[in-house]
Order: sequence, then structure tokens, then C-alpha cells
Amino acid sequence: MPANLTPQYRAAEERFRQAKTTEEKIDALEEMLAVIPKHKGTEHIQGDIKARIAKLRRQLEEQRPLHGRYQAMYNVEKEGGGQVVLVGPPNAGKSRLLSMLTNAQPEIADYAYTTQKPLPGMMPYEDIKIQIVDMPPVTEEFTEPWMAAIVRNAGAVLFVLDLSNSSVLEELERTLLVLERFRLKLHGWDRLTSSEQTGLVVVKPTILVANKMDLADSQTNLDIVCEFYGERFPMIAVSCVNGHGLEDLKHEVFRMLDVVRVYTKVPGKAPDMDTPYVLRRGSTVLDLATMVHKDFAEKLKFARIWGEGKYDGQMVSRDHVLEDRDILELHA
Repeated sequence: MPANLTPQYRAAEERFRQAKTTEEKIDALEEMLAVIPKHKGTEHIQGDIKARIAKLRRQLEEQRPLHGRYQAMYNVEKEGGGQVVLVGPPNAGKSRLLSMLTNAQPEIADYAYTTQKPLPGMMPYEDIKIQIVDMPPVTEEFTEPWMAAIVRNAGAVLFVLDLSNSSVLEELERTLLVLERFRLKLHGWDRLTSSEQTGLVVVKPTILVANKMDLADSQTNLDIVCEFYGERFPMIAVSCVNGHGLEDLKHEVFRMLDVVRVYTKVPGKAPDMDTPYVLRRGSTVLDLATMVHKDFAEKLKFARIWGEGKYDGQMVSRDHVLEDRDILELHA
């Protein structure tokens, strides 16, 4: 099939030839990738452009001072009740999953390496929103330090697998090995971790998302993955075509983040049940007061609390540990 390259592509290609700096070359290549016609006749060209971009980004990273060598080229500011990163091999369906869970509109295609930069979206869950971040695929050739930095800083990981792929087990193992080279170990959020994981290795709580359950051979491949990795990871089977498993996945993501929602009220008024504060499980009244306003933290005398298993308006101290759906009235 002919490539049928457009004048816009040719102009961007000429910009690349004339570019003097690495940054200018990357900008031109990204424009070429954005305007190139997306069809089978250009798949090889697209792959070549993406490989060039990855190589140039690595060169930029190597030019950084040693103290900043592994800082992220891209930074995703955390929002909502927690940040969860999508990782996986090429063509696992991460971008489509992001579009089904959130308000984001990623580019979705049947060829590999569609995602070049981190793309966040907000996933609604009951009365909060959780940030889901799509990432470029993890491969031996193109995984870069900034990708590992984003995973390392996230609250948790969704490892997305293509269950229609007969090599799904091999792809899972290769991806885990690549991440371990960056001192990242993925482990089931509800499984005990090995005591051998010490030093600079970061263990990230993870759920395996067994994607494309609507396609042939998916159940057979799911059984194989469960046999080899069922003890290390919890798994949720989903389909972005018919929506199977997506609500269960949202619920498990909330559980994996291990957070609590706390509502506040002004004395004599009804509580604000629309916008809860989200805190790590184990947080105290003082932690909540600090989130509301620093003056509360400095002047807080006591609080009254409403919630399951508590007397309505029960007085609690600054170090009282909060539970999910507690209602708190702060007194300074």
C-alpha cells in the first residue's frame, strides 16, 4: 500500500532535516508523527519515527547532569483521590481502557506505540475521582528513565495484558524484567511482599488487568496467566468492547489505593457530603485539619465525629485515627 504522504508531512520532514538541536529534531519528528496518514502503508514509517524520537530523548537524558539524569522528562501532577499508572507491553489496550474509565480521549489504533507521552484522565468512583495515567508501552528497546520515574512516584499500577495474544505470558515476564532493571518491582497490592526486597528497589502495589476477554482464546490464556502469576497478583478480567469487569476494576482500584474519605461540617450545619477529603488509611484528625487549613492544625483543640460504630458527635482527640466515610467537625 502506498504511503501517500501529505504536504504537511513533507514540510515537517524538511524541518527535521534543517534542525540544529536535539530538541528541534524531536519537535519536528513529533509533528511528522502527528500529521502522517494512519494506515498500513505507513506503519513502517511510523515505527521508524517513534524509534528516532526514543533515541533522541535518551540522548537528551544522557546530556543531563548526573544529579538530574533520572529526573522525569515528563511530569504528571497528581490529582484526585490517588494516581494509578497503566503499564504493559505494546498493543495491550491501555489507551482504550483509559478512554473507557475516564474522560480522556487518547489516540487509539491497532498498531504499536500509539502512546508516546503520559496521558492522564480522571476516573469517577462513587463521590471521588481517581487519576489514571496512560503510558508508552514497556519494551526492552524504548523504555526510558522518565517512564520509570512516573511509575515510581505513582500510588499504584494497573498492569494491562492482551489475553488474545498467544505470547501473553512471555510478554508479561519481559515487561517485569525491564521494570526490574529500573529497580521497580510490581507486586499484588493484597499479597505479602518478599522480605528480600530492600535497598533501592521500589515495590509498587499492582493489579493485573486481563484485557480483551471478548476475543478468542482469552479464557485459555487467562487460565495460563493465573497458573503462573495468580499467587503474585490479583487479576481482573475486562473487555473494553462490552464493558465486562470495568465496574469491578474501579472498585478494586479504590481498595488498592488504601485511602479513606472524610467529610467535614460546620457546627450547627449539615455536613458537606459532595466533596470529601481523601487521606491515606491511618491518617488522624490532625492530618485532616492540616488539609483543611494550616490554622486549624495549629489551633485545633478537639473534634466531634460521626460515623459507623461511633456515638453521634463523639468528641475525639487530635491523634484519633479516621475511618472511611467519617464526618468531622473541627473546633479551634
